[in-house]
Amino acid sequence: MEKEITLTFHNEGLRSYIELDLCRECPRQDRKGCCGWYSPVWYPLDLAFVYKEHPATLDFVWSLPHLTVLDTSVTINNLPESESYQCRFHRKEGGCVIPQHLREGICRQFVCIGVNWQAEPALRRWAAFFDRLTDYEIAVNQRLSERLTQGGFTLRDPDRREAFMQALMPWYEEEMQNPPAFFADVPAVETAKVRRVIDKFGADWVL
Repeated sequence: MEKEITLTFHNEGLRSYIELDLCRECPRQDRKGCCGWYSPVWYPLDLAFVYKEHPATLDFVWSLPHLTVLDTSVTINNLPESESYQCRFHRKEGGCVIPQHLREGICRQFVCIGVNWQAEPALRRWAAFFDRLTDYEIAVNQRLSERLTQGGFTLRDPDRREAFMQALMPWYEEEMQNPPAFFADVPAVETAKVRRVIDKFGADWVL
């Protein structure tokens, strides 16, 4: 079965993301798709952005059980369910409860392998953009983590998390002052359509 798939690319700098209409009819047919195989990890950039823009979301994260909390990151561990897992943010009716621009990097940008949008010549600039964005995000997170660690700040102790955030925010704002030039390489929003043969379903649809 050949299907037309719509991708919408959003250039919001470090919060850029990709929307995919195929998710509503996920070929895996398990009502959780890629969300059944990944535990979101929030690093300093995610923590700072959410703390500034929507602190209630961060409060929600800290209220969850079964977190893996390290000095400068938190993993929201999936829960076992059937033959895979269930993301703590995912609801089988309606999908993710976290708006896409608030999610961590992989959850903002992941598109399943079967779509292979990067192979489209017209979308090569977007592929280059997201490759560079991933590298840039890793580098900034590393810089922020090093400063926090050197300052003795940690997320492991709940009583010290507010001090962690207060230390993080000015360093985060400093990083935001000089965005890299490649942020201007693509438009703010662009929609593209690709046609793909959908001939694998369930676990045969590779994520």
